[in-house]
Amino acid sequence: MKKIIFFIKSRIKEINPLINIKSLSTNLRGDVISGITVAIIALPLALAFGEISKLGPVAGVWGAIAGGIVGGLFGGCMVGVSGPTAPKAAQIAAFMGAFVIGTTNEPDLVAAFSIIFLSGLILVAVSMLKISHFIHYIPYSVVAGFMCGIGVIVILTQINAFIGLESERNIHEVFKNFGYSIKHINIDALYVSIPSLLILFLWEPLDKKIKFLKNIPSPLLALIVGTGIAYLMNLDIPYIGDKMSQASDANIFSFYIPDLSRFSEFIIPALALAGLAVLDSLLSCIVADNMTGKRHSSDRETFGQGMANMAAGLLGGVTTATATMRTVANIKFGGKTPLASIVHGLTLLAILLGLGFLVESIPSACLAAILFKVGIDIMDYRILPVLRKLPTMDLLIFIIVLFVTVYDDLMIAVGIGVIFALIYCLKEINIILKSNYKYEAIPLSKSDFFTNQNNKKELNDLSIYVLQPEGPLFFGSVESLINGYGSSSKHEMLIVDINKVTMIDVSGAYALEDLINTLRVKNIKVILFNTNTQVEIVLEKINFINNIGKDYYKNSKESVLSTILKFR
Repeated sequence: MKKIIFFIKSRIKEINPLINIKSLSTNLRGDVISGITVAIIALPLALAFGEISKLGPVAGVWGAIAGGIVGGLFGGCMVGVSGPTAPKAAQIAAFMGAFVIGTTNEPDLVAAFSIIFLSGLILVAVSMLKISHFIHYIPYSVVAGFMCGIGVIVILTQINAFIGLESERNIHEVFKNFGYSIKHINIDALYVSIPSLLILFLWEPLDKKIKFLKNIPSPLLALIVGTGIAYLMNLDIPYIGDKMSQASDANIFSFYIPDLSRFSEFIIPALALAGLAVLDSLLSCIVADNMTGKRHSSDRETFGQGMANMAAGLLGGVTTATATMRTVANIKFGGKTPLASIVHGLTLLAILLGLGFLVESIPSACLAAILFKVGIDIMDYRILPVLRKLPTMDLLIFIIVLFVTVYDDLMIAVGIGVIFALIYCLKEINIILKSNYKYEAIPLSKSDFFTNQNNKKELNDLSIYVLQPEGPLFFGSVESLINGYGSSSKHEMLIVDINKVTMIDVSGAYALEDLINTLRVKNIKVILFNTNTQVEIVLEKINFINNIGKDYYKNSKESVLSTILKFR
């Protein structure tokens, strides 16, 4: 009974929205500006995803509102922005083929929103089971391929809007109609898109030289300049208002009571939606983690998505997930807390309630320029410069995931990448499962790092800990290493001794690098000690040693000792 009570208390503590609420006032200006800007970008996407889902454009906006406000309030990624995504919209559209009303061929909206609501309940149940954290075991090469694939998709799907044409529905249509698009470029659109894109690229070098420019977000300036050019020149190009007018005749306010009497019909589609939501959302959170250097709470994020999907089902919104593109845009625009996501949702709600005229005059070409830059920024520039030097299997997995993400489906891509990684690392996985390796940092005085008694006496009073991982350090053992270190006591310096590491992959190397960088932000000095030549070759290939600093990478205990004495 005590265990059950403890479990319930721990779950309630984990999903408590107070964690998010307390952070809302820490970055007011940046979050408000970012939230509004992301909302403007999200509006045409929400309308488009509503159309793709076969539930209507307004349903797409309601999904974005539910995801932004509810997902932001309860989610576990501080910078995550939720709403309809291409995979989820396409999935609900596939289900709608089986749920139509009689012979009218009209979609059964009650069925659709009941499925969405039920998927939210399933996500809440999943969050309670504490299994969402397994997302951290996905290899870095898979995440990098996914990030670059999403970046390529964003760039390619914005080409038509950039040159003043109607956006293609998917990447296959982009390639199929590319020749037609090039022949029918709307020159007027280039008067908006090119200056907007130049602003986005040139603003960063400028704000480094002119301090006050840092206070002006480049996407907001691009929106103002692009809209101003279109207005002054009276350009005949597509505007956001064109799509909004298509949705104006729809019934904006509807409330749907879930029809649970048809539970047996809805459970399989709801489970599929929930499964996709977990992968879609948590992969986006990992991308955010890589960009911010912070770690999200997977269980809380799953709970937040569950609440958001329940709200979407009740309000008549498209199913939601943490959206990679909007999350990356939020980070780039200065968002740091869930307030940005909430403001994004409230802005869309205000537009739906009658403030649409404020954004109707924004040219689609201007938004395309902003999204074009977002697509470039989302690429994994950690792995791209060292692509040719990657271990063979990491490179192969990266390429497979990248191409399958672009040409087929990101969920399939991730699944294939993980399967390849698991097959390749069966030996290492077996070693980890059979071993009793302990990943923990212990005080220097209790370690066997320095055997010389004089050294021990000299260093005994210093606040130094030693972390000594053993065996293979790869995607399957990284989480244990990080969690093990997280339980250690406070200290001023950490020695990471990887001499007992038998192999290391990109996931293991980058996990170590992230740990070192995170500790430095906390003013904890870190020294990495290694004499294993095979491990060092991998670290050199991916620029690990240069990234952490050659002065902090040591291959002898004497050099470690001299460094410690220098910094004490």
